[in-house]
Amino acid sequence: YNIGGNNEWKNIDIAREILRLLGKDESSIRYVPDRLGHDRRYAIDASKIRRELGWEPKHRFETGLPLTVEWYKTHESWWRPLKKS
Repeated sequence: YNIGGNNEWKNIDIAREILRLLGKDESSIRYVPDRLGHDRRYAIDASKIRRELGWEPKHRFETGLPLTVEWYKTHESWWRPLKKS
């Protein structure tokens, strides 16, 4: 099943929102040339899981992203070793 929240966000908008949640400015963003054959958009069709299992997201993206950022901030011991390897 594809699991999604029936919304689309531009990568740059997500990056900006994460920086805002971290209290950082946009100078951290580096623009690079797009890769050949890049995806024009990312959109998940979750209609099958909704139809067959009655699944619905518990959080909207706008409320889930701050929760995710907070989780990473409070679980640095989990992700820090991954960044070093």
